[in-house]
Amino acid sequence: MTRSDLVTLLANRFGQLTHRDAEFAVKTMLDAMSDALGKGHRIEIRGFGSFAISHRPPRVGRNPRSGEPVTIPEKLVPHFKPGKALREAVDQPFADRVEG
Repeated sequence: MTRSDLVTLLANRFGQLTHRDAEFAVKTMLDAMSDALGKGHRIEIRGFGSFAISHRPPRVGRNPRSGEPVTIPEKLVPHFKPGKALREAVDQPFADRVEG
């Protein structure tokens, strides 16, 4: 599902919400989440999962073409941990998910 798919789904599901309003709501939510992660905060959405920042220490990698060692600097990266409800929904047998 893409961002535009999500906007369309929201606009269709909630008749009082225009496409522009749904787009604004999705943008506002994603911007707020990005800002919070950028400030080092943790985000938890019950039943869905949590987002946090993980630290990756510096390491030595290899250039795949030449085999030369390359120093990879440390960095902070977003990390997602799915919640129990999401894990269970994804783990359902495929036949249960197919609408017939």
